[in-house]
Amino acid sequence: MGNRTALEALTRRPADFLRSAWPWRCAAYLLLSVVPGAAVGLVVAVVMLAGPPLGLLLVPVPLAVAVPVIAWVERRRLPLVDTVPLPPTPDRRRREAGVAVMTLFALWWIDLVMLGFTVVGPVLLILSPVVQPAVMPAVGAVASVAGVLLLPVAAYTITAWGGARGAMVRAVLAPAGSELGEVMRSRARLVDAFELERRRIERDLHDGAQQRLVALSMTLGMARLDLPEDSATGRMIGLAHDEAKRALAELRELIRGVHSQVLTDRGLGAAIRDVAGRSPVPVDVDVAALGRLPAPVEVTAYYVVSEALANLAKHSGATRASVTARVTDGTLAVEVRDDGVGGADPARGSGLTGLADRVAVVGGRLSLSSPPGGPTLVRVEIPCAS
Repeated sequence: MGNRTALEALTRRPADFLRSAWPWRCAAYLLLSVVPGAAVGLVVAVVMLAGPPLGLLLVPVPLAVAVPVIAWVERRRLPLVDTVPLPPTPDRRRREAGVAVMTLFALWWIDLVMLGFTVVGPVLLILSPVVQPAVMPAVGAVASVAGVLLLPVAAYTITAWGGARGAMVRAVLAPAGSELGEVMRSRARLVDAFELERRRIERDLHDGAQQRLVALSMTLGMARLDLPEDSATGRMIGLAHDEAKRALAELRELIRGVHSQVLTDRGLGAAIRDVAGRSPVPVDVDVAALGRLPAPVEVTAYYVVSEALANLAKHSGATRASVTARVTDGTLAVEVRDDGVGGADPARGSGLTGLADRVAVVGGRLSLSSPPGGPTLVRVEIPCAS
């Protein structure tokens, strides 16, 4: 598995590390700090030439303009030394501004010094016979050899500083463990609250509107039997009876979508077979030996399967699909496949982004493989140890 950060890359074998792109990436990372920092410093110096008090009054202007620009650069250059995605934070702009201020007032000139020692220094030594032709040939040759020997040291040095710089930026941009934990707990509480509300709505629909529609359908059916079939009134009652039955069927389907009673009563395996049986696309189901799991796991997995089957019925053009679910080493793995046209994109509002967020709340992850032309695979892994 490849290294995700510059600091991890330092642990590789020297030959592999020196052949990798990490030293070059770290050099580019530091250069992207030096260029805007030096530009701001130059602008401030020019402003100061106006002399007091005008110069002092104008200095905050370029600094105020530079902070949001450098903040934007900081977040987007971080993947050069740290490819791990940053988690979302509610105070992202404030954190980015903090990193920008650190870079602007303290770090960019340290980056400049590191680039000078690790890049410019060895290069000048290697080229010393060219840049200093007056030096004795023997001295120039020794300097060139020394420059070549310093290149591996420079590669390790610049990678170490670039990695440390990236770790420092991540520490500011990413929330602390306690903050992230509170965010996750808050999301879990919201999901639990939504699930309770779903159950309340399902119960109200089942005990209220559905029972009234059942009574109405029975009354219309009895009235239909008492009237001649060829009479105008009989035909109208018949139409009303048919509409009531259709409305009752749609309401029952709606209730299943709000909350699956099969899931509550019989577990995830039975609920998956139930929703697959109602899909307009034929679905092969393999959920053998799937026992009862913690309620949040069952609910999350069920809605992933339900949403995935709904999406493939609407958009995939599939002729067949399959659902498999297994528990291995305390982790539930659910896969939904179809032979459709592929090209599923969460950014187009397919609901997969919301499902991924919901899966993340219970500590799981959702992955999607849907190349153009198909097939499409939605895979969910959720830890389910009680």
